[in-house]
Amino acid sequence: MIEVHELVKTFNKGKVVAVNGVSFRAKDGQITGLLGPNGAGKTTTLRMLYTLLPPDQGHMTIDGINPAHESVAVKRAIGVVPDSRGLYDRLTARENIAYYGRLHGLSAERIEQQIQKFCDVLDMHEFIDRKTNGFSQGQRVKVAIARALIHDPKTVLLDEPTNGLDVMTTRALREFLRGLKAEGRCVVLSTHIMQEVAALCDHIVIIAKGQVAAEGSADKLLAQSGRDTLEDAFVQLIGSDEGLLS
Repeated sequence: MIEVHELVKTFNKGKVVAVNGVSFRAKDGQITGLLGPNGAGKTTTLRMLYTLLPPDQGHMTIDGINPAHESVAVKRAIGVVPDSRGLYDRLTARENIAYYGRLHGLSAERIEQQIQKFCDVLDMHEFIDRKTNGFSQGQRVKVAIARALIHDPKTVLLDEPTNGLDVMTTRALREFLRGLKAEGRCVVLSTHIMQEVAALCDHIVIIAKGQVAAEGSADKLLAQSGRDTLEDAFVQLIGSDEGLLS
């Protein structure tokens, strides 16, 4: 489980406030969506959770571990699919995944077992031994997911995982994320795509201008806004349609 309390992050010596008092809870066995327009603070929040950025104020815990104090322990406990994907283009997909397995201290036998599992689940057999340079967005996302989950983390953070994917790959990825939820994992999904949230998320945290504008289930947000669709509820709750993509 993730607990976030009053996180604040600024840049340019405090002149740019990216995150301004964000608080939320993400439970095990659920998919929690961070929903908001581009530039709302979603990615900055995730980067603080996976220790890439230190918060200026506030605190957070992941399975009881404080990332600010135990960054190595948190890195071992979570799986991260960043917005940049971050693959090594001169390595094959297999080598990218195996490298992270070795970083997590897995045996060669365990790494190979995990790679075979992900090849089956994510349909990667065709390109697993190709260098990742020139991969499609869908292929890159699949490798990034396998790499993030190589050590069987209980908590998974994904930043815009379906960005740039075709319809069939998006559908397959959604089914995969539902499988993680069914296994009891805590899944946090950052997105600005309304269909993504409606299809996957048990709990929604709407972030606008660095703050939590509203949170709850889709039904709760509809009731709170008095609107009939999640898209209309989103616009109502953030008070603007700027940056909305569907």
